[in-house]
Amino acid sequence: VGVQAQIFTIVNDETFFYPDLIRGMIVDKEYGQDLAYYTGSTTGSTENGDICSQYTPITWQVDRKCHLISASSFDKLCAEMKVQRDDMSLDLHPHG
Repeated sequence: VGVQAQIFTIVNDETFFYPDLIRGMIVDKEYGQDLAYYTGSTTGSTENGDICSQYTPITWQVDRKCHLISASSFDKLCAEMKVQRDDMSLDLHPHG
């Protein structure tokens, strides 16, 4: 299993609109270029130091930079998540 992660500062500026977040990591100009790769496991409150996730090992690919992205990019992503064949409604709120 592979996980890709990017960190964004959400801005009200359409210059930073990316229409295809549903497809995964943005790789464009400086986006998705400076990555850290490591092997780990899943995170969350159901995993602990005694019982490992059934999905280990996980390969993480994490963009080291924080990027700007428009709020409307996330509006579009959420709308697309609601119409997927697989139910993604549990992923429409912050986790952590």
